[in-house]
Amino acid sequence: MSGSDWLVLVVEDEAPIRRFLKTALEAQGFKLIEAPTGNQAMAMAASHNPDVILLDLGLPDIDGLEVIRRIREWSHTPIIVISARGKDTEKVEGLDAGADDYLAKPFSVEELSARMRVAIRHLRRARGKDEPVFQTGELRVDLAGRMVWVAGDEVHLTPIEFKLLAVLVRHSGKVVTQRQLLQEVWGYHSDDQAHYLRNYIHHLRHKLEADPARPVYLSTEPGVGYRLKYQE
Repeated sequence: MSGSDWLVLVVEDEAPIRRFLKTALEAQGFKLIEAPTGNQAMAMAASHNPDVILLDLGLPDIDGLEVIRRIREWSHTPIIVISARGKDTEKVEGLDAGADDYLAKPFSVEELSARMRVAIRHLRRARGKDEPVFQTGELRVDLAGRMVWVAGDEVHLTPIEFKLLAVLVRHSGKVVTQRQLLQEVWGYHSDDQAHYLRNYIHHLRHKLEADPARPVYLSTEPGVGYRLKYQE
């Protein structure tokens, strides 16, 4: 998928990093606009309607988490956090605030552009009212009919297993935090209940993966949550 005609808002207070991203991403066909502060970022997000926002959390005027929350009040534009804050708790805070993904510095441009493509693809599917049958690789999920197939063979899931998988499908390609999953599947979140989630992910992998120890579809983001990988 080409980056041609995609507008990227880079929110970063360090000019050398902005120059690096501008050079690297424009070489791949993206168009970039830049904001060195949180206030400028929110104004430019509203006026330019970018396809994706790359956001550093350490801004000079407003904390990046607050910028995410404010933008999420009115926009579904994909937000990818790029930050030197690499602790798991800070990743979770960014994702729970409304970010779509998180890359800790330093990162490769190839990894960043791949994450951007997934985030934009996810938004476009959502805007297009996703097809009731989702497919990635050999995994097919009929959300309306509550049916699942792997390599053409139907897989029987329990109601909770299907609900968990459906949440991951709706957020395919994105990291979904443990807090989000517990809230959406069970209606609450509690660190004491995280073992339920691990058990159900374990059961899903044994039903969906050819090798549960090396999952192709359901990946773990250690200390953060889970991601349903999206393949063309």
